[in-house]
Amino acid sequence: MSEFFHMGGYAFYVWMSYGIALVVLLGNLLSPILLKKRLLRELARREQRSRRP
Repeated sequence: MSEFFHMGGYAFYVWMSYGIALVVLLGNLLSPILLKKRLLRELARREQRSRRP
């Protein structure tokens, strides 16, 4: 098991690339969700503003 995690001396680069890929994938997943929430709040605020006399 130790040899698997050591990966022949390249463990740092391999695990770092896995980590960076995970961060990028999570960013690609969360970015549109957060953008949608922000846009919906902005539209609701504009609609309330337009309803004021």
